[in-house]
Amino acid sequence: MAISLSKGQAISLEKSTGRSLTRVRMGLGWDVAKPKGLFAAFSGGNNSIDLDASCLMYTATGESVDTIFFGQLRSKDGSVQHMGDNLTGAGDGDDEVISVDLTKVPAQVAHLVFTVSSYRGQTFDKVANAFCRLVDDTKKEIARFDLSAQGSHTGQIMVKLSRQGTDWQLHAIGHNTRSTTAVDLVNAARGLL
Repeated sequence: MAISLSKGQAISLEKSTGRSLTRVRMGLGWDVAKPKGLFAAFSGGNNSIDLDASCLMYTATGESVDTIFFGQLRSKDGSVQHMGDNLTGAGDGDDEVISVDLTKVPAQVAHLVFTVSSYRGQTFDKVANAFCRLVDDTKKEIARFDLSAQGSHTGQIMVKLSRQGTDWQLHAIGHNTRSTTAVDLVNAARGLL
């Protein structure tokens, strides 16, 4: 059974699965929030929100190593692969997925930080049912973190995977930002390592 993470909580991937993991997938899902109030039926509204998942790679000292997002779908070392950009959030389940081969992550990389940003600058008060989840190589969900805190932010540093010897730990961060691209998030995420 998957662990539902709270902001600030951390889990060991090895202890939570009972085995050493070699591959994981970070899935991001969201829906468009329904308009509220008297004029909601007449709002016409936008039926799409373009959220973008990204993975930021750092050394133990906070040096940025690589940024994987819709503009660079694969890390330079080949260990991290973004599976493609979803421009609307339409459909069930994961809307964007980032796959990580933990055996190929270079030894210098101590942290993989997963973020989400609203490319068109739409705020999270227009987003509903947002989540990120970590899935193992058998497609079993290990952990889930609810991102649905609505507000005027346009980005969030969701979670980080940190190397602990031969194990990896997942930390729920949930830090809101005013960022609209992965590149905007690099400095903010460094401060939360």
